[in-house]
Amino acid sequence: MGVVVDMIPVKELAAMGWEHQLVLVDGYSTDGTTKLAKEMGVKVYGQRGGIGKGMGLRQAFSHFLDSGDDALIMLDPDGSYDARDIPKLLRRMDDGEYDVVIGSRLRGKIDEDAMSRINYLGNHILTWSAVALYRQFVSDLCTGFWAFKRDSIAAMKLNSISFEIEAEMYAACCHNKLSIGEVPIRYHKRLGRAKLGSVHDGVRIFKKLFVRRFFPQPLN
Repeated sequence: MGVVVDMIPVKELAAMGWEHQLVLVDGYSTDGTTKLAKEMGVKVYGQRGGIGKGMGLRQAFSHFLDSGDDALIMLDPDGSYDARDIPKLLRRMDDGEYDVVIGSRLRGKIDEDAMSRINYLGNHILTWSAVALYRQFVSDLCTGFWAFKRDSIAAMKLNSISFEIEAEMYAACCHNKLSIGEVPIRYHKRLGRAKLGSVHDGVRIFKKLFVRRFFPQPLN
């Protein structure tokens, strides 16, 4: 967490006209993350309703809509995504007039050992499947680095619990005809143990893509 906060290019963002606020939805961590985050000026919310990345992100989106802020950057706090790439996403969103911009690992630079071979192959298969189902190009469906305009967050209706959340976000963008841009990003070896299980989560992600293709609104 500390590495990510330290890498945020505060001066560059200010020069672009952006004021920033850091928000963390903590999913029951026991490693001192919340204490460190608060010491670094991050606004921390405890995750409600159970564990899971999808639940945490949906809660973060809800807090964002309550805040009145104009844009949201989503990235994991494990150091795998390079916060110095944030301005690239914001510029692409503004210059291209996109509603949503993703940071593509598969078009960027992936550090050695940052992504296993099976995850690399799985990411490609899931991305190709998404494009075939929805006819909206993206090069990296499962990236955890996204930029959104406020209206885009408001338009997305989501019910994901776990790692299928990015697939559902993509599906919601397609159903709402939101324009999606992308930029290549750097991807580093994460700090700590990976929680994504290759096969089980891959099946879950594909299932979410398939179901939401035929049901524009989430099924509870």
